[in-house]
Amino acid sequence: MRVGCPKEIKNHEYRVGLTPGAVREYVAHGHQVLVETQAGAGIGADDGAYIAAGAKIVGTAREVFEQSDMVVKVKEPQPQEWAQLRDGQILYTYLHLAPDPEQTKGLLGSGVTAVAYETVTDDRGGLPLLAPMSEVAGRLAIQAGATALQKATGGRGILLGGVPGVLPAKVVVIGGGVVGLHAARMAVGLGADVSILDRSLPRLRQLDDLFAGRVHTRYSTIDALEEEVFAADLVIGAVLIPGAAAPKLVSREMLSGMQKGAVMVDVAIDQGGCFETSHATTHSDPTYEVDGIVHYCVANMPGAVPVTSAHALNNATLQHGLALADRGLRAIAEDRHLRNGLNVHKGRITSKPVAEALGYEAVAPESLLNVA
Repeated sequence: MRVGCPKEIKNHEYRVGLTPGAVREYVAHGHQVLVETQAGAGIGADDGAYIAAGAKIVGTAREVFEQSDMVVKVKEPQPQEWAQLRDGQILYTYLHLAPDPEQTKGLLGSGVTAVAYETVTDDRGGLPLLAPMSEVAGRLAIQAGATALQKATGGRGILLGGVPGVLPAKVVVIGGGVVGLHAARMAVGLGADVSILDRSLPRLRQLDDLFAGRVHTRYSTIDALEEEVFAADLVIGAVLIPGAAAPKLVSREMLSGMQKGAVMVDVAIDQGGCFETSHATTHSDPTYEVDGIVHYCVANMPGAVPVTSAHALNNATLQHGLALADRGLRAIAEDRHLRNGLNVHKGRITSKPVAEALGYEAVAPESLLNVA
C-alpha cells in the first residue's frame, strides 16, 4: 500500500503523523511511504531522516493526497485537505466529528474511509490511541493554568503551590479519567490543593487509593460542582464521552459565583468543550475572558510539545496503522476495536455517538464492509 503523511497545517501544530521510526516499520512491512517535505520539521526530523528510513519525499500535500491509498495525520483534516480526499482512500487521524458538522459533511462527500484515533478501543474498554495525548494534555493543562493564573496574563496572581506561610492555589479537576488523573498528578506535584470530581464511585475509590489522601475526591452532584468551582483558582475540564459532544457542566451563570481572575482550562474543547462559555482558541492566542474568568481553550494542546507528543502518538497508533496498511478494509472488518474507530465510510456515518450529535442516521459498519 502507498501510505502518505502530509505536513500538519492547523495553527501551531508541529506534530507529525509518522515519525521516521514509524516510517521504517511501514517500509519493513513492504509499503511505500510518501512524506511531504518538512513534515517532520516540528519534531526536529528533517527530510534526510525520512529518506534514511525509506520514505519518498514529495514537494506538496496535494501529491501526498493524490498518490496515497492511506493518509496518516495527527489533527482533523482542514477544508483544503478534506477536498483532496477520495472514494476508496483510508484516512487515519484524530477527527472529533461530533462538534464539527462542516468537517463531517466534507468527509461524507469525499467517500473516504475515516478511522478516528479517539474512538478506537481495546479489550479493557479503554481508548488506547487517545490515551497518550490525554496524558500530555492533562499535564499541560496545569502548566497552562499556572501561567494563566499570573497577574500579567489576566489571572488572580496566585502561585500554584504557594510558599511557606501562604496557602497554595485550589485546583478543581472535573472528570477522573486519563486527563483528570494526569492533571491531578501535576497539580499535586506542584503543591496545589486538588479536588477531583467524577460520577463513578469505583473510579473515585481508585483515585483515592492512588493519591493516598493527597487529593480530595467528590461525587459530582450539582451542589458539589458549584461548591468546588466557586472556591477554585483553577478549574480543569476533563470530561469525555467517547465520540460524543462533551456535556456542558459549567454554565455561564456559574461564572458569577467564581473568584475574579480564576482560570478555566477546557481540555474537552476538541469535543465541543464542557464549559458553556468555551470556544476553541489557538496557541497563538490561547486565552480570553468572560465575566472576569480567564478561559484557556486551545484545541490542540499537545501540539505545544510536539517532540514528546508525536513520539507518544506514533507509539500508540503504529500497530493499528500497520494493520490497515497490511489488510485494508479487512483489518476493520476483522477487528472490532478498529471498527469502533471507523466513523465514516462511503458517505455514511458508522459511529452512533457522532450520528446522534449531528442528526444523522448511523449505519452499522458491518453492513458496509463487504470484504470478499
